[in-house]
Amino acid sequence: MTNLAIAAAATTGGPTLLGIDVLWVATILAAVATMAVCFAIYAAVTVRDPMAKRVKSLNERREQLKAGITASTTKKRAKIVRQNDTTDRMRGILQSMKVLQDDQLSEAQQKLAQAGIRSKDLAYAVIFSRLVLPIVLGGGAALAIYGLGYLPDYSPIQKFGVFAGATIAGYKGADVYVGNLIAKRTDLIRKGLPDAIDLLVICAEAGLTVDSAFARVSKELGDAYPELADEFSLTSIELGFLTERRQAFENLAYRVALEHVKGVVTTMIQTEKYGTPLASALRVLSAEFRNDRMMRAEEKAARLPAIMTIPLILFILPVLFIVILGPAACSISDALL
Repeated sequence: MTNLAIAAAATTGGPTLLGIDVLWVATILAAVATMAVCFAIYAAVTVRDPMAKRVKSLNERREQLKAGITASTTKKRAKIVRQNDTTDRMRGILQSMKVLQDDQLSEAQQKLAQAGIRSKDLAYAVIFSRLVLPIVLGGGAALAIYGLGYLPDYSPIQKFGVFAGATIAGYKGADVYVGNLIAKRTDLIRKGLPDAIDLLVICAEAGLTVDSAFARVSKELGDAYPELADEFSLTSIELGFLTERRQAFENLAYRVALEHVKGVVTTMIQTEKYGTPLASALRVLSAEFRNDRMMRAEEKAARLPAIMTIPLILFILPVLFIVILGPAACSISDALL
């Protein structure tokens, strides 16, 4: 008798709400919650050192600077600087087609540096993608739409819009990706810059040199702000190897797309040139950066009510109505049936 009851319950299904099986919804939500818990446990167990991936690039930069000082011939220096066959082929193709411009190349290299990508050879890949991807994506879309007859229900204008969108996406795809990396990295550096300046002030007042101060701050900020620690560590290396210390500070401003960093670089250059007190100048900069960070936080807090309106209407209120009115609707449905 019990088996017959279970079979009958499985056949009829569980309770429904607005035509939706409640048991199936609960099963799906439980599966999603289980997957989220497993992912959270995996993310917590596999935490890695944020500076581990950056140590290799810093060591390569150190070896390149050593090669520029100690190596006497071009061949010896070439042994230190590794070449990439793929980017060499791309560069050869671009040069043969006479589409490679110096200002375009330097702009792409600076954007890659601001995105945290140290290899300058990848600039050829970015420029090459602007030439190849529009042909590949645009040609593929044209072949699929006009040759193979895809999207037959679309009007001619809609078909041309899909083709144009694929072509534009191929041309701007690499730039959008690099720009996204720059924006994220710049925001992370902006958050940690006031704390880094405070640590530089403490190091300067303790009597450390500028090289040692940058190295010490990069070590202290390695876990909290790895991007900023990476830049400070690289600046410390360049201060120890480059013949002109001014060039090391200018390289820092070149690699970071942030006006605050340019202000710090200008202060450091003036301090090196005129011998002005470093701690007092950095303390003023730190106060300005903290005020700017506070203003940004207040601006985000002021926008929060307007931003939360749409999620409140779409997600929170319907769930609240279901929780409040759901049991009553189920009771009324059972009473009527």
